[in-house]
Amino acid sequence: MSDGDTLFIVLMCASLACIFVILIDGWFVRPKRDPSATSTEEPVLPKLAGFVLVGLALVMLWRLFRYEAVDFSLMLVAVGALSGIIWALDRLFFAKARGAAAATAGTSAERVREPIAVEYARSFFPVILLVLVIRSFLFEPFRIPSDSMMPTLFDGDFIFVSKFSYGLRLPVTNTLVVPMGHPQRGDVIVFRLPPNPKINYIKRLVGLPGDRIRVDTKNQLFVNDVLQPQEPGPSYRGPKQDLWNYENAPTATETLGTKRHQIMFAKGYVKDGEWVVPAGHYFFMGDNRNNSKDSRWLDEPDAPGFVPEQNLVGKAVRIWLNLDTRDGPLWRRIGTAIQ
Repeated sequence: MSDGDTLFIVLMCASLACIFVILIDGWFVRPKRDPSATSTEEPVLPKLAGFVLVGLALVMLWRLFRYEAVDFSLMLVAVGALSGIIWALDRLFFAKARGAAAATAGTSAERVREPIAVEYARSFFPVILLVLVIRSFLFEPFRIPSDSMMPTLFDGDFIFVSKFSYGLRLPVTNTLVVPMGHPQRGDVIVFRLPPNPKINYIKRLVGLPGDRIRVDTKNQLFVNDVLQPQEPGPSYRGPKQDLWNYENAPTATETLGTKRHQIMFAKGYVKDGEWVVPAGHYFFMGDNRNNSKDSRWLDEPDAPGFVPEQNLVGKAVRIWLNLDTRDGPLWRRIGTAIQ
């Protein structure tokens, strides 16, 4: 378990402890006090737990957004389920008890305050459910964390991934439930890293099941012994161009099937070899051919190797934002379709 995972578990446990304090006070202790007490009259402990809960939630959201420390789909399902359970329990049992306590005290039921955890649950549950449906079955946002797909994608690009291009899958388990299409050679695809499914990778699909892939020492790509055309382009000029391995790096336009896209050859080691893609698996490569740990690195424990079909997440379709790059935000990339 990484340090990031450990910290996130600590934050989750602290959040659950705050929720527990708030619910115990709101469901069992408060009815014995004035049921219409204002927030200024509340005890210090549940008030403090409410403020801490908001702070912990913001910290966890930032870690998810910035570092993708855990499976965000799992988080949505867990938080959505917890919100739904809290809301349902309150409606079924404790709302009636608060109303009865208010009637006994001669107070209008409308003036009785809900526990803050119930207020959050009632407000967040419909929103979480809507977000979960959209990102599970329609489009999911991802952030590009590396240079391996340059010049197509840059570190700091935020992209939309179509979740229905290859069929509808259940959140968390990624189980295919409605087949709707098949991956095509040349697609840019997000997939779960086979050695660690909590990590998402993005690469270009080069080999389909049964294909024989070969890369020679000149970085030429062969699929089933057929050379994939590469038209030489200008030396690379763009973000990060002053780094030693990108300065004047050769580029080319490669054609995979019917799809044309840009690739580049940074200074460095050419990973050549020959591979046969097993049934039910796919072979991926980065567009930054000499700076991409992809399916060619079969003997590396943190490389994807051959990617099983069930690990596919979706097809990358469009850039919607660019931030956090070495050269500053690249506003012109917003809205760009991914080729």
